[in-house]
Amino acid sequence: MTNSGLFITIEGTEGVGKSTQCRMLCDALSKDSGRTVLTTREPGGTELGEAIRGLLLDPDLPAMHGTAELLLVFAARAEHLERTIKPALAAGEIVVCDRFTDATFAYQGGGRGLDATLITTLETLVQGQLRPDLTLVLDLDLTLAARRIHDRGDLDRFEQERGAFFERVRAAYLARAAREPERMKVVDANADPDTVHRRLLDHLEPLLR
Repeated sequence: MTNSGLFITIEGTEGVGKSTQCRMLCDALSKDSGRTVLTTREPGGTELGEAIRGLLLDPDLPAMHGTAELLLVFAARAEHLERTIKPALAAGEIVVCDRFTDATFAYQGGGRGLDATLITTLETLVQGQLRPDLTLVLDLDLTLAARRIHDRGDLDRFEQERGAFFERVRAAYLARAAREPERMKVVDANADPDTVHRRLLDHLEPLLR
């Protein structure tokens, strides 16, 4: 476990159901684990982080340079870690985070084509040795994910990306999970929310014993 707490992250492309699964997982853990559960998200999780999130997702802003986008993500993460995540873990809480650094490797690395070495350098600078105890990667057919996204309306800057972008993001997630199979578990999200939730709990159960 991370410090005395437990750090769980949920990852995946747009439209895979992360927000729903984060909510369901937190509800289940709050009821069954007997521990305090904190749910948070990236970018975000703090006042500054949410302000940066607004910049990153704003579809009306001019196109952002990839490096600028990357640095904003890590600026939000640095604040998030120090203000929210680390204190919760030190207090023995379970932290469930909607996206973390694996998203940066997938979106800015895979999607934008930024150098993974640069991302790794920033990861070390901002996080030190802190890594999630478990990362659950929701994997969904991209055609279905795109349909869900467009059904929402009012698409943000990332949701407006073309299919090829999300193909690269998904491939980066799966490649990263293949390299770190102990920490990262790929979960088939081509099912109803309750079924996907049970699959997440199956992966989480060994950490709660």
